Amino acid sequence: MAKRIRIDAARLTNREDMGVYMKQAFSLPEYFGKNLDALKDCLEEVDEETDVVLDRECIEIMCANPYAYKVLLVLGRAAENNPNLHILFR
Repeated sequence: MAKRIRIDAARLTNREDMGVYMKQAFSLPEYFGKNLDALKDCLEEVDEETDVVLDRECIEIMCANPYAYKVLLVLGRAAENNPNLHILFR
């Protein structure tokens, strides 16, 4: 069974909050640089089946906030490059 992570988009609206939240949510390594490039790199290294769940409210927040939208794009790119990472829209 895949690990399931429900994204709280309200915690992705700036670099600092995103770094803390994503490190915790994905159990990212200590060397995670807490920026978008580092997030993409670390997500591409996820080695267990992981479902990232984005609900309607989450998508609305991500689309309304420029930084959270960038995080959404990073999630999509990482999922394209990592067969273990799956984005689920609910």
